[in-house]
Amino acid sequence: MFVPARGEGRTVPAASGVQQPDRPADLLAQAIAALADPGLVVLAGGPGVGRSTALRRLGESFRGPVFAGGGLAMLRTVPAFALARAVKVRLPGHDQALLAEAVRSRVRGGLLLLDDLQWADPVTLAALPAIAVHCRIAVTLRTPHRIDAEQLRKVATAWLTVPTLSAADASALVARVAPGLPPNTVGEVVRRSGGIPLAVEALARHAATAGELRAAPVRPVKAEAGAGPVDAQATAGLADAEATAGLAHAVATALADLTRPARTAMAALGLLGRPAAPALLGAGLTELVEAGLARVEDDEAGPVSPYVAEVGAGLLDPDERRALHRRLADLVPAREAARHLAAAGEPALAYERALAAAGPAGSLGERAELLALACELPGATPSPDVRLATATAALAVGWPQTCLRAVGDETGPEAAVLRGEALLQMGDPSGAVEAVAKVPDDVAEPTRAVRDRLRLLGLLARDPAAAGQVADEVQAQGVPAHPGLRAALAAVRAAGRTPGWEAGLATAAQSAGEAGDPLAARWSAWLLVETLAADGRLAEAAQAAGAAAAACVADLAYSWQTRFLAARLWCLALRGDAIDEVVTRATELTDRTLPSLARGYATAAASLAEADGGLLASARGRLQRLPPAPASARALVDWVAREAAWLDGQPERAGSGTRPDAGLPLVDGLRRITARWAAYDSGILDAGSPPSTVDPAAVRATLDAWAAADPQHFDLAARAWHDLARREEVRCLLAYGLRAQDPAVAVPPLLRAEALAESAGLVVLLGRTRRALRRHAIRRDIRGPRSGDELTEREREVLRLVARGEPTRRIAGQLGISRETVETHIRSGMRKLGARTRTEAAALALEVLG
Repeated sequence: MFVPARGEGRTVPAASGVQQPDRPADLLAQAIAALADPGLVVLAGGPGVGRSTALRRLGESFRGPVFAGGGLAMLRTVPAFALARAVKVRLPGHDQALLAEAVRSRVRGGLLLLDDLQWADPVTLAALPAIAVHCRIAVTLRTPHRIDAEQLRKVATAWLTVPTLSAADASALVARVAPGLPPNTVGEVVRRSGGIPLAVEALARHAATAGELRAAPVRPVKAEAGAGPVDAQATAGLADAEATAGLAHAVATALADLTRPARTAMAALGLLGRPAAPALLGAGLTELVEAGLARVEDDEAGPVSPYVAEVGAGLLDPDERRALHRRLADLVPAREAARHLAAAGEPALAYERALAAAGPAGSLGERAELLALACELPGATPSPDVRLATATAALAVGWPQTCLRAVGDETGPEAAVLRGEALLQMGDPSGAVEAVAKVPDDVAEPTRAVRDRLRLLGLLARDPAAAGQVADEVQAQGVPAHPGLRAALAAVRAAGRTPGWEAGLATAAQSAGEAGDPLAARWSAWLLVETLAADGRLAEAAQAAGAAAAACVADLAYSWQTRFLAARLWCLALRGDAIDEVVTRATELTDRTLPSLARGYATAAASLAEADGGLLASARGRLQRLPPAPASARALVDWVAREAAWLDGQPERAGSGTRPDAGLPLVDGLRRITARWAAYDSGILDAGSPPSTVDPAAVRATLDAWAAADPQHFDLAARAWHDLARREEVRCLLAYGLRAQDPAVAVPPLLRAEALAESAGLVVLLGRTRRALRRHAIRRDIRGPRSGDELTEREREVLRLVARGEPTRRIAGQLGISRETVETHIRSGMRKLGARTRTEAAALALEVLG
């Protein structure tokens, strides 16, 4: 009999040694209910879906003898072989009635399990109905198959389809098979596997071995940050042989049992790499749906597992694949048709189709993608005009590497200025200036204007004085008509902080946008954001960054958009506001493929917010994992690393070593303030750098206060920081209280610092402030964990993952719960721990849990 005591819904170790997630409880429950009396239960499903695991679970739940056997492909002609494997005796395969009686006499009240019924011999299949009258039988049947299953359906007590894994369960399995995979890779494994456990394991192992998981592209365009999705092309060798050979063979064997129209439909889905209209796939779609290999939702048909579809396309021989690509090219939109023609070995047609589709493209990003396809088609010879148009579009959406590939070895002034712009976007201002150095003065006016623009911006990054001289020369010739050059002149005025420079950059950005020069508009917007932030005008910088990011969406200018989003988060982190928002959004941003500048800004923002919130280990880990960043981002990261070291009680690390010089006054000033704190904590009373004439007013006031004998100067500094950066206001009030000797003078600023730090969630600064108050025998009532209200195990799990920097989406995937449930556990943990922010709750949980 069946009993639940042996673990309905528990996790069962697979033969591979990897724990499989629980299958849905109702599958086993239905099978158990159907086998309360003698009868036949069929567990059907596609290749790799877990039929054998479900059958084994069913056997483990049975209290009594279990007889397990099944069919083998190589021995499917041996009479009664599948049954003989189960009962482990030779059986009379020549007589069906005698065979049924022989099996019944041995199984009796036990359970007969037959795996892979699609490989069973005809004698076994014919005998099952008679055996099921007296015995409990459970079998697995792979779909598709070639056996006549109608008789089985008539006698089956239950015909159950083994479901695929949910996205949460699939993510959890990936985490166990290949811990440490990047979140975007985990998501791609889950998507391509379609929830098929064997595919999840194989693709996860391949991703862990190869370092990434990527299907071969239909087009030969090399994707870079912001280049959009890469269409999937099926080949049987898509994944690492050792990781996926067994799965690919199982899938290929199963697909071989489909009819030709169904195989063609599956191959088409693999080549398309996306869902398609049912009419496009033809009559074979019905068979795929019945076999559980495809589904139709909202008038679109798609494969249950994209990987299975890729293998299906890989079964085509080269001529068949090319022919199918040609057929698809006539049925899909022009932008896709070009890629299919390229894959069909028709580069000339693909080139024409890509250029034809680029003209009416709906967005600048789509146009850049199609032109890049045309330029990089093997065998195609793009004209110089097409190359230059491709490079121009690529730069407008932030793909400098694509621009350089498009320009190639082209010579001439137009190619030189495009090459210089690409180098400037890649963070090489010296290379940009050198690239345009030989562009003569007698070139066409637009090209000369772009040359001068690049000289100005390149020199501005490395030698502002020289940039000023070039700007004077340009302005001596009158107001330039070129919007990009006018924007560069505005940038030079901004670097010199000429009165009205903010309006100049904003007007330049608007004018460039209206004139159809999105590149100049984005550069102007970026320089506005960067200069405002460098001067400490963080609220204005954050607002400008948000507006610029929104403006990038319409053109699909992903690289530029992420720059602005990351800069906005940096401004919020510096202000000491919205710590949880900064950590969550910056983590989600760094989960993606980002340009190095955007990744530097986002990482610095998340690390500073985490360090302020008490998650110092997570902050250090982020900084250590960050690859090399451009100079401006390196300056941010350097200061955040020093600040995190100081917050962590390591003043020797906070004040030592050299620093990157990126010309960012606020960041440089903060570095010197942190160094001054580090010296104070180390007992060095006369250390520190004097203020600079380019320091923002709040920085000068703070350094002046450190140099003054009267600690009351810190009150003035705190007021200077009030509308600028909450965290620095708290630090000035803390310094005031620490340096004042009279308790009557020291306590009031410390109480103000305590209130500000607590409201903003600045956990570490709050702790330092309370320690300073205790020196004056002031012990405030501190909110703490509610008595008798301990964290549940699930709350502990959630908060541990928060402490590791995981966003809600990934926590939900790893624990197999909804995002709403994750947020509920976080709020409950915050309430129990007395925390105001999720970051603080995670830090407190680490203290409680050890």
